[in-house]
Order: sequence, then C-alpha cells, then structure tokens
Amino acid sequence: VQLQASGGGLVQAGGYLRLSCAASGRTWSIYVMGWFRQVPGKEREFVAVQTWSGGSTYYTDSVKSRFTISRDNAKNTVYLQMNSLKPEDTAIYYCAAARNIRRGDSRRGDEYDFWGQGTQVTVSS
Repeated sequence: VQLQASGGGLVQAGGYLRLSCAASGRTWSIYVMGWFRQVPGKEREFVAVQTWSGGSTYYTDSVKSRFTISRDNAKNTVYLQMNSLKPEDTAIYYCAAARNIRRGDSRRGDEYDFWGQGTQVTVSS
C-alpha cells in the first residue's frame, strides 16, 4: 500500500484546511486509516482514526469537535477536515494505514504498517 498525503499549507488561526490521503496498491488489506502529527523535536501524536469501512471514528481530545475524518472508498482516499485551527495545530501531518490492530490500540503509531510522506500545516496567530 502506498499513501500520498496532500492539502497542507499556511492558514490563520480560526481558518480551515482539508488534508487528503490517497491510497494505492493493495487497499483491500487496509483495516483502519489514521492521521498523526509531529512537531520537530517532539513525539508523534495521534490525531484521528477511522475504519476503512467507515464504521468507527476516534479523535484525540484536543481536536474533537474541530476535526473530522472521512473517507471516499471509490477514490481510495481519506480526508481530515480541520476547522477552527489553532497555532498549536501546527505540525507535519502524516496519514497511515494498518492491516490490523494487533495490540488493540489504534492510537499507537506502531500499529500502522504504511505511512504517507507528511504534509506541513502551519497556523499563524
């Protein structure tokens, strides 16, 4: 599975962006798709996850009610709609795919088998 993330950019606080993650290859093997973010010098942080079938979603507390993860199976693409952006949302955002959740926690980065290249999101105050 190959993942291509896009949609990052520079936006003012309170603005919005939509990230996309296009999957190709053996997409039939994907169980969940997740979004993570990382600030240089800090640990990678879980943001959101959705089952590939679209049945379940989960968000980290800091983005609940502001971010929405969704997918378009016809396009093999997962989206992260980010509204009411804050400067603390500034990070490189990565999409990731897992074939199964072996340890039972989809918030763990080591559950994921495939990663996109990352897209920079910068929120100015």
